[in-house]
Amino acid sequence: MTPRLLALDIDGTLVDAQERMSDAVVRAVHAGLDAGAHVVLSTGRAVFGITRIIERLGLTGGHCVASNGAVTFSYPPVSITSASTFDPRPAVDMVLAHVPDALVAVEVIGRGYRVNRHFPADEITGEMWVESVDDLVKEPVTRVIIRDPQSSAEDFMALAERVGLHGTNYFVGYTAWLDLAPEGVSKASALATIATELGVAQDDVLAIGDGRNDVEMLSWAGRGVAMGQAPDEVKQVADAVTGTIDEDGAAMELASWFDVASLRR
Repeated sequence: MTPRLLALDIDGTLVDAQERMSDAVVRAVHAGLDAGAHVVLSTGRAVFGITRIIERLGLTGGHCVASNGAVTFSYPPVSITSASTFDPRPAVDMVLAHVPDALVAVEVIGRGYRVNRHFPADEITGEMWVESVDDLVKEPVTRVIIRDPQSSAEDFMALAERVGLHGTNYFVGYTAWLDLAPEGVSKASALATIATELGVAQDDVLAIGDGRNDVEMLSWAGRGVAMGQAPDEVKQVADAVTGTIDEDGAAMELASWFDVASLRR
């Protein structure tokens, strides 16, 4: 393959839990840009959580996949290019029947979240409006987050399998964090559209990620690479496994394709 589109997850791939990004990662991304590759940040973050990463990478224009594929945008300036919605009520009602005290948030594109109660500090960002669950689910939305600080990721995976969640796509995070998206929507589906618009073949897409919400993307890309700290089920669908976030695994993979050593950024 010739990597012509770099689909890069953010959290756990480009930045660590404290949102630190290494110089090695910045240099590696710019090596890809200098070689003519398109860089598409592909993340579960909402739009407003991505713009500061664009600035830190020094990206001057392009496309991004936000909200696990439910939202895409181009920049600069930020312009929403697609927003897929779904009826959240059946899935939310089903999950809350089993976890009645869970926190629920629905995305307000570009602004923040409407929530039934406040989330733990720094878990979601942007503006926040507290509303009843009935109000949260009465209209179509792009994304729903369900969070239970008292449960584990394994609890939520078992729950998702048990209740089915028909009519939605779902992703379970490292904690008891359940992301609901429109059925058939994922990072992969959004990237497929962007790649077509850019004239890039699927075989020439290099994707790097570390989370369960990256499984479809890594499976779809011509080369899918899992970070070293990724869960086993993510590594199993990848074509290769690179180093961990602490080892600058994303930079390691990019350096195998692009001349990072020549950069002095």
